[in-house]
Amino acid sequence: MEAVERRRITVRGVVQGVGFRPYVYGRATALGLAGHVTNTPEGVVAEVEGARTAVTEFCERLATDAPPLALIDAVDHCEVPLAGGAGFTIIASRSGGPARTLVSPDVATCADCLAELADPADRRHRHPFITCTHCGPRFTIVTGLPYDRAHTTMAPFPMCPDCAREYTDPADRRFHAQPVACPACGPRLRLLAGTPPREVPDVDPVAEARRLLARGAVLAVKGLGGYHLACDAADEEAVATLRRRKARGRKPFALMARDPADLAALVAIGPEELALLTGGVRPIVLLRRRPGVRGGPAVAEGVAPGSPDLGVLLPYTPVHHLLLGLPGDPPGPRFLVMTSGNLAGEPIVTDDAEALERLGPLADAWLTHDRPVHVPCDDSVVRVCDGETLLLRRSRGYAPLPLTLPVTVPATLAAGGDLKNTFCLGEGRRAWPSAHIGDMDDLATQYAFERAVGQLESITGVVPALFAADRHPGYRSARWAERNAGPRPLLRVQHHHAHVASAMAEHGLTGAGKVIGVAFDGTGYGDDGAVWGGEFLLADYSGYTRFAHLAYVPLPGGDAAVRRPYRMALSHLRAAGIDWTPDLPCVQACPTDELRLLRVQLDRDLNCAPTSSMGRLFDAVSSLAGICHHTGYEAQAAIELESAALDAPGAGPRYAFTLRPARGDAADAPLVADPTPVLRAVVADLRAGAAPSSIAARFTGAVASLVTTACAAARERHGSDTVALTGGVFGNSLLASACATGLRESGFTVLRHRLVPPNDGGLALGQLMVAAARGDTTDAGGHTTEHPQRGEVHVPGGTRQSA
Repeated sequence: MEAVERRRITVRGVVQGVGFRPYVYGRATALGLAGHVTNTPEGVVAEVEGARTAVTEFCERLATDAPPLALIDAVDHCEVPLAGGAGFTIIASRSGGPARTLVSPDVATCADCLAELADPADRRHRHPFITCTHCGPRFTIVTGLPYDRAHTTMAPFPMCPDCAREYTDPADRRFHAQPVACPACGPRLRLLAGTPPREVPDVDPVAEARRLLARGAVLAVKGLGGYHLACDAADEEAVATLRRRKARGRKPFALMARDPADLAALVAIGPEELALLTGGVRPIVLLRRRPGVRGGPAVAEGVAPGSPDLGVLLPYTPVHHLLLGLPGDPPGPRFLVMTSGNLAGEPIVTDDAEALERLGPLADAWLTHDRPVHVPCDDSVVRVCDGETLLLRRSRGYAPLPLTLPVTVPATLAAGGDLKNTFCLGEGRRAWPSAHIGDMDDLATQYAFERAVGQLESITGVVPALFAADRHPGYRSARWAERNAGPRPLLRVQHHHAHVASAMAEHGLTGAGKVIGVAFDGTGYGDDGAVWGGEFLLADYSGYTRFAHLAYVPLPGGDAAVRRPYRMALSHLRAAGIDWTPDLPCVQACPTDELRLLRVQLDRDLNCAPTSSMGRLFDAVSSLAGICHHTGYEAQAAIELESAALDAPGAGPRYAFTLRPARGDAADAPLVADPTPVLRAVVADLRAGAAPSSIAARFTGAVASLVTTACAAARERHGSDTVALTGGVFGNSLLASACATGLRESGFTVLRHRLVPPNDGGLALGQLMVAAARGDTTDAGGHTTEHPQRGEVHVPGGTRQSA
């Protein structure tokens, strides 16, 4: 007779809320094993007893055949004493002890649930909250661990007998699906309208919402991670109304479509984009418009004015599918604008009472429900560049999944930056980037940051022993870190070093060798007190040297120069010794009185911080070429420059920067990339009648050539042959592709972001890695800065500049 044994198995990873216990139950019973399985804060713990060969098979195949949403980090098992008994059971979850399991992100509605949603014979026909083990809300409803219904916002909704029967049936797709509900027992959808808003009686809320959308109304729609604002994307007046109410400027809106086939005439969709659109994450995917397509009967031009892309997403909740219509429904809007429910710069609204107050001036009606949103979570934004996914905002569908780190780190909290803020928790070989928080200028965003820190600490079990923050003395994120670190060490990390470290970390580099970090963005506090942003760094996690940078020019008026790119164009022209003649578009765009004052401001160096920002150079060329003189949102001038470059029929030869030693400095001082010859060539092209699109394309090519040339010089002097492209400027896929191509043709290994954004949304991961590498450098007060290196002096003053 075969020997009998009993083993205890602990499975760590994303194993709660994904059908893992039902899967264990099915596998154990199929093998004739006795025992039990339960959720714990550490993960899923099972004990199985039976014939040794069956127990061995159970342990060996447990990870390989796991449910589709499970992500298994580790399976540990050990032999324990026999307990006897018959049958296998799922027992009540155990609480207490540190959290070590992983919470699943929210998942788009699966095909099985969609089939039931559209089936008149199914009891969940048209049920707005249909879900199962394989789909639906997870992260945004979790209030504690282990992941059970009692620890979610579904706790106030007792299951009806039918749902309870499915929940306890191991053969059912809803076996232990915590958000399970039906029309008899689940949350209830309501439509509110009027002043003050009241529930609209005796109507189907979704059907009436569709009618309102078709008549040009703006709706506030409660989703998984907060409220959206929606309108008919074909209705130019409705789009303009939403844009005006939201104070959106010309920033593009996201577009929700029912099916990829509906988009074929508008945008190009490759296989990678299609996989992103239709997968379980369902992010907003930036898709290139087809040539000549800017608006039309299907989508109003005001949805994304001046943008080369449309940001498109497909429905990911049952409510979205119902709003766009099921087969047989009366005609309604074919496409919907679907944008975050907030005013520009504020965090997404999640609370129902707050939605009525804060969205009152924005919405005509509210499609809402009574299931609370515990964790705010905006839509993620991605694009595909050279066949690879490039994350621009990592949020719903990705958070709170951790990243695997190449080295072990102490328990650390990195506060991130002030724009596009995300923070990051890390411990051991894991890092948990938060969902997108927003811009820290707004007090509501700072409160949202505080709440998100507590929530992520609670589900990860990380208690920070070390803090990291940006070196800018005015950053609100850094001030929060100072207030909350107390006696614990706080390391201040230079902005662009963090960008480079972030790219290194997600590519698994241990820091054993230096990389050439090309960090291009709008702003970052430099070690000399200047505004950096066009940087070539030789870096590992423990330190960096500034090898080269874009030449300094004055930033006249700080944020005023960001909002009015013609000011940056005039500053660059003056630095290049080019007269402000009336034939230049940037001179024409500047009011006469302002032009006179600007000349005095630059002559006297009044409120003119020096900047090496590549982002500001893109702004300057955009205005100089006559493309964009005023901005209503971050990077508008650069986005419209990229759009123009894509329209160039044949750009002609590239412009060229001069890469020279710094004048009068030591022999080992950083090289300087001087844009003077580029600006002179742009002016000559303008006077020769060149199209703005040709100027934009030639300028983009010049920047790509500069990257290759500077990196080749760094390799010649220092031997490094790995280049990390990072910073918000590399959200420009035309530039990112040209740089990567040129570098690879020159024999470089190129690192580009795939797991966190290249912009400031990825900053916290780099801060965490630098803090872990430099955490032993604390001063007596527990606070640290990076060690000064050649050309680096820590300056405690300065002001915040917008990117």
